Amino acid sequence: MTETTIPVTVAGGALEVRAGGTSGPALVFAHYWGGSAGTWSGVIGRLRPEQATVRFDQRGWGSSRDLPGPYDLDQLADDLARVVETCVSGPYVLVGHSMGGKVSQLLAARRPAGLAGLVLVAPAPPRPPAAVTEEYRRGLSHAYDSPETVRHAVEHVLAATPLSETELGAVVHDSLAAGDAARHEWPLRGIAQDITTAVRGIDVPVTVLAGEKDVVEPSRVLRECLLPHLPHATLTTLPGVGHLVPLEAPEAVAAALHDFLAHIKERADAAADGGETTNGADIR
Repeated sequence: MTETTIPVTVAGGALEVRAGGTSGPALVFAHYWGGSAGTWSGVIGRLRPEQATVRFDQRGWGSSRDLPGPYDLDQLADDLARVVETCVSGPYVLVGHSMGGKVSQLLAARRPAGLAGLVLVAPAPPRPPAAVTEEYRRGLSHAYDSPETVRHAVEHVLAATPLSETELGAVVHDSLAAGDAARHEWPLRGIAQDITTAVRGIDVPVTVLAGEKDVVEPSRVLRECLLPHLPHATLTTLPGVGHLVPLEAPEAVAAALHDFLAHIKERADAAADGGETTNGADIR
């Protein structure tokens, strides 16, 4: 798929956004803490060539490393909204992984025009479980201190299946490609922020993908801490997969996105036949 780089003006500077494809609804991707736009390459490479996609490095990471703070969830959601406003002309689906999943929930809760659906991939829930203590978060904040700590995190916590040396090298590079303020914001504050009141306002179809062997956001945690706040969401558990779902199972994620797009098209068609609307997102 050929992509075009689009500069998107945000607070304090600009994001370099990569957009490809022409067939909507567009899929707008938000990466995990430590990830990058490149985290989604395997997934995007398995989509239909014409599928419209949008991806970027979030504020403080990779090509966006020099953007000033704050790096909190509200600012990241504001950035995501600007990306959509600039790069998407029709309906779209937010696809968020882990931290990107929480950012996507926050933006979806604002009910932006054109939003047709939400896909949460091993997402951080709107409120963390009791096990995410202050002590746990302080320890987590050091996971990306060095190449060695990143490799340890990947091999012993994040991934349940072995990554290739190339993939592992990319993860190490991405995880270190942030300033201290951006790197520490998520574990010390963002992961603990309670956005449950906000997410109850999400009114579009939601699907959740979980890794069977994910120890960061296990299916059990998502059932207890996410689904009660999104009662219309569906949860699919992918066998043998850990937390790095886009890297470990890109085929499964691409297939799930294909099925979800078909589902929201059917929903929009049914709503149109019945004279209803779907949040202003006409995807026919």
